[in-house]
Amino acid sequence: MNIKVAAEREMKRMEEIFNNIKISNNKKADEFYSFAENYFMDGKYFFGKKKYIESFEAFIISWAYLDIGLKLKLFKVDKSVKKYFTS
Repeated sequence: MNIKVAAEREMKRMEEIFNNIKISNNKKADEFYSFAENYFMDGKYFFGKKKYIESFEAFIISWAYLDIGLKLKLFKVDKSVKKYFTS
């Protein structure tokens, strides 16, 4: 698999996750979500610029913030995307 395909796969996975996440009502949850969302948007920007390594990295960092947020109970996700997380 080449890096463009891997980045595109991660972008689609993250879009699915962002469409199926609920944020707890507190400042820390908002902060973690904002970090994740910003890295996701950076990933999309890099993908559009054909910087696929940077894009892939940004998507993985975005996922990591969401995964940590789930462990801290800052977020809840639908069962359909729970398989993407370690928690």
